[in-house]
Amino acid sequence: QVQLVESGGGLVVPGESLRLSCAASGVIFSIVAMGWYRQAPGKERELVAYVPSTGTTTYSGSVKGRFSASRDNAKNMVFLQMNSLRPDDTAIYYCYAMSKAYLTASPENYWGQGTHVTVSS
Repeated sequence: QVQLVESGGGLVVPGESLRLSCAASGVIFSIVAMGWYRQAPGKERELVAYVPSTGTTTYSGSVKGRFSASRDNAKNMVFLQMNSLRPDDTAIYYCYAMSKAYLTASPENYWGQGTHVTVSS
């Protein structure tokens, strides 16, 4: 129903910046929230940023003040601006979307394939 495609990952040195993009397609009008997760080797998946359509964006404490999430006017794309990158930011970053048929419906979750971010000198 919803497809997500991430782009923008790569290799950067500590202190550099990187911007990730996620494009949503399909039944995009049903999307009520988007966000970003990441998973590093040997660690469990963690929330990075959560961007509801009608609320305020929230961030993980480890990235607050360094990362900023935004989306376009059509709310079919979400971005993650990552500044002051550190080696422990190295992970696979996954785009996330939540959709609902109506306000009180059970949510459906969608995930992208992930994009690699490596921070190393």
